[in-house]
Amino acid sequence: MSVTVALTDDIATCLHLRRVVFIDEQGVSEADEIDDLDDQSLHLLAMESNVPVGTARIHIRDGVAKIGRVCVLQSHRGTGLGAALIRSALDAGRGKATMAKLGAQVHALGFYEALGFAAIGPVYDDAGIDHRDMVRDL
Repeated sequence: MSVTVALTDDIATCLHLRRVVFIDEQGVSEADEIDDLDDQSLHLLAMESNVPVGTARIHIRDGVAKIGRVCVLQSHRGTGLGAALIRSALDAGRGKATMAKLGAQVHALGFYEALGFAAIGPVYDDAGIDHRDMVRDL
């Protein structure tokens, strides 16, 4: 079976996936997970046989495509889906921004470096999880 990744208007499904991964699995509070940027952002949804399995969000502002809320259901981790979501997010930002930026969980720095991102600045706490900002040109 193959997984497809595409832009979507189905924000409710994206929010459900984010709840499963960030709130239920990682213990992020709902107050930290839900913000006012969803209505102003592009959303990607990964589907396998009409079942949602991953999502990401791209918020474009001032020439920067901020990639965030990237999550993959546990059943699909290690399959390359995370990388496919990031590549699709980069594609979605091209022509609308000149740089992509994201806040990576520290354990995932190598994953993002393999996709062309470079770490900048110090490690910081985001929702109780160590993160570091990363950037790359589009």
